[in-house]
Amino acid sequence: MAWSEAEVAHRAASDSERIAWVDEDDQLLGSVLRSELRQRHLRGRGTYILLFNSAGLLCVHRRTLSKALYPGYWDVAAGGMVLADESYAESAARELAEELGIGDAVLVEHAHFRYDSPESRLWCMAYSAVSDAPLVLQPEEVLEARFISIEQALAETQHLPYCPDSLAALQRYLAAIT
Repeated sequence: MAWSEAEVAHRAASDSERIAWVDEDDQLLGSVLRSELRQRHLRGRGTYILLFNSAGLLCVHRRTLSKALYPGYWDVAAGGMVLADESYAESAARELAEELGIGDAVLVEHAHFRYDSPESRLWCMAYSAVSDAPLVLQPEEVLEARFISIEQALAETQHLPYCPDSLAALQRYLAAIT
């Protein structure tokens, strides 16, 4: 796989970020490098922001092939790891602005939950936001994006690779709004 110079630099920079490290009850233990969090299979914090347009369609985007986790997968949420000095809300606002270029949307909190998989162990916060502003995709993280119905996104999971952690956030969002 050939990565651009920007993707290589972005990956190196993200591996050196200090991430909030938490225990089983989401109590802050300190901070660790992102690479150490992965290597030692420690628990961190993550945010998931479901972005809708005013027509109620969900933004789904495809991750770049240089992503350490789920490269090339479709994702129903912007988001990422909470940095050591951030709250969940600060991280969500930063991630939405970085990945999709949406910097002024109101974030609505929906669910605080634990996610455990062989790839990652997280305490998560799911948010939603509504914006009709044009998307500005971060080229190091997002290959393409489109707005579709939630039903279409769920149907696509049967034949396209979708990130399981963001699907868990979507399920919690759907449970919270019903």
